[in-house]
Amino acid sequence: MSFVPKPSVGAFPSLLAWQRFALALLACAATALIATPLLKYLDLANIVMLFLLTVLLIGVSLGLAPALLAAFVSVGMFDFFFVPPRFSFEVHDGQYLVTFAVMLAVAIITGQLTAGLRRQADESAAEALRTHALYEMARDLSGALMLEQVVDITRDFLHKVLNAESTILLPDSTGRLQACSGQKSARLQIEPRLAIMAYDGGKPVDCVQLADSGYAELYLPLKASQRVRGVVAVASSESGLAPEFLHTQQQRLETMASLVAIAVERVHYVDVAQNTQVQIVSERLRSSILSALSHDLRTPLTALVGLADSLTISKPPLAEAALETAEAIREQAERLAGLVGNLLDMARLNAGDVTLQKEWQPIEEVIGSSIKLLGRALAEHPVKVSLAKDVPLIEFDAVLIERVFCNLLENAAKYSPPGLAIEIAVHLRDGKLEVAVSDSGQGFAVDKDHAVFEMFVRGQPESSTPGVGLGLAICRAIVEAHAGTITAANRAQGGACVTFSLPLGEPPRIEEEVLAQEDGRQSCNP
Repeated sequence: MSFVPKPSVGAFPSLLAWQRFALALLACAATALIATPLLKYLDLANIVMLFLLTVLLIGVSLGLAPALLAAFVSVGMFDFFFVPPRFSFEVHDGQYLVTFAVMLAVAIITGQLTAGLRRQADESAAEALRTHALYEMARDLSGALMLEQVVDITRDFLHKVLNAESTILLPDSTGRLQACSGQKSARLQIEPRLAIMAYDGGKPVDCVQLADSGYAELYLPLKASQRVRGVVAVASSESGLAPEFLHTQQQRLETMASLVAIAVERVHYVDVAQNTQVQIVSERLRSSILSALSHDLRTPLTALVGLADSLTISKPPLAEAALETAEAIREQAERLAGLVGNLLDMARLNAGDVTLQKEWQPIEEVIGSSIKLLGRALAEHPVKVSLAKDVPLIEFDAVLIERVFCNLLENAAKYSPPGLAIEIAVHLRDGKLEVAVSDSGQGFAVDKDHAVFEMFVRGQPESSTPGVGLGLAICRAIVEAHAGTITAANRAQGGACVTFSLPLGEPPRIEEEVLAQEDGRQSCNP
């Protein structure tokens, strides 16, 4: 069903053109037959009224063209059958020529007016149907849950109501406009430059010259509340009439584009909300599993480390081969215990169960204690510490920040060749304390700078170095809990550099107590 206005065909739109003209001639002939026996009782002026009434009825029912034909035929029949001498086109009285002229003029005007009224009535009915269709489209779009539904509703509206084809273009991850999959018309082609103009400018772009060439001639931006969501390209399905009609319907098309934009934006936010909810549930489930496993594994691992220690100090001492085996068991158990500890810490941090024990203290003490704790891990790597002058006291949880340094130093030692130094640089920048831990290893994989802070993501996925990718994730959680930031990058001279910052805050003022003494004796009042 199409609501595109066409030339008025009266009350019988199913009739062909020749059929409407034949009915007009039959109506004129019927009027002449009816008026012939009435000639004895009516004046010729009244006979003229019968023919004018016939023209009026033909204009209302059959349209303008049959009414004009009926006007000329009625004048001829009136002259031939009723004006003396009858059955002849000769006119003895010149006054009848005026009658003929007035009759023809009145018939033509009457036919045009009635046909015009009929055309206006048809257009008003079509306009009402289009408005109702737009309302139904808005109702359908409000219930659409997927982008494919929005595309189908838009295509059906344009095809049925405006006899047009459409393609919805949406930006991909790179910002390039792409037609939605499964809805591009086989006929409709897109001019990319016009689509980009509509998308960037936020205004409709039309090019009627492209009509009948297979290209869309109207590009409407999908302007939503936040931004332009895409472009809908529209092309007429019929040549000749439809392109001009689309131009006259631009205001309705812009209203349609606004409805589509709101629906596209709503579907987008629905997808975002669903993905976020899935991520939250997945993260919560993962944290629960990690926490449960960590608690269950910590006790047997601690016992395993203790038993391995007892084997190394047993009396009498074990054989050399057995002693090496016990030492290997102890090292692997300690490594596994550290991994389980990381899992438990990550679960606690994600669950928000950690309470910061923040105190004002110097950062260099934590750096020193971290290096001391990693004595064996850093045995083959000299550590260079560069501390800026006048570094104030910083408020932080010493245990957690020490864990950050331990993880960063341990990673640097793992991925650096033996003998190369690890550097720790501390300086002040933009009201923050910035700490950079650098190594001379292979660095991070390309495009892994941000992903390495996710759980179970490693800087070098194919590396043979042991690890599961939790250290940097724990560092980020601890630093962000202190209202700080952490980033990772590769150094120009080679190696990796992880930088984290902590807010300086306002350290407490320390007032010195001065004890007044005179000559080694306590002063007193005289």
